[in-house]
Amino acid sequence: MTFTKRYEEYEPMAYNSQLRPISQPEFGRNIQRMIEKAIEEPSRETRNKMALAIIDIMGQLNPQLRDVADFKHKLWDNLFIISEFKLDVDSPYPIPNAAILETKPERVQYPSYNIKYRHYGKTIENLIAKARAMEESEGKTIFVEIIANMMKRSYLAWNRDSVTDDVIFEQLTSMSNGELKLDPNKKLNFIDFRLKRPETSPNFKKNNKNKKKRF
Repeated sequence: MTFTKRYEEYEPMAYNSQLRPISQPEFGRNIQRMIEKAIEEPSRETRNKMALAIIDIMGQLNPQLRDVADFKHKLWDNLFIISEFKLDVDSPYPIPNAAILETKPERVQYPSYNIKYRHYGKTIENLIAKARAMEESEGKTIFVEIIANMMKRSYLAWNRDSVTDDVIFEQLTSMSNGELKLDPNKKLNFIDFRLKRPETSPNFKKNNKNKKKRF
């Protein structure tokens, strides 16, 4: 007896791209085939046993689900989803509603803010509004200085060219409708966004010296 077959007798290989897409790729095509076999089983008792076995295999293939609350419930839900709700078995959990799963979520309405200077963002405007509501005090002055330094940092993050403190003071006054003003002689923090070259690092020369060839 020989077990060899001619090349022409072998069935052509079926690529995944030629097969029906699977709804839950994380469980693989073999799980889908098991579920399809369970659907075709005429005995309900046997189908129930097959479903329990498939659930155990799905849990073994995805051990990370054990850290999720009610992971067994999620496995049963995926079982029915993969079967396209054609599997008629006794489930210990309510069977999910196919219509709900097909319902598209409502479109999220993103807030649209009319920001005067977009490079500062809404957070700076909220801080300015809070400062305007404060009573005149030393704490308010310090708070306004902090806002001005944040504005300078945001400005330089948007435009890496240098910006003078006068521009920040002017825009701060404009955004606060003339209510917040700082001393023109006040100096804001120095912010340097320039990229430093590697050779300026104190460890560069040390590492470079170690890389020299020794003869």
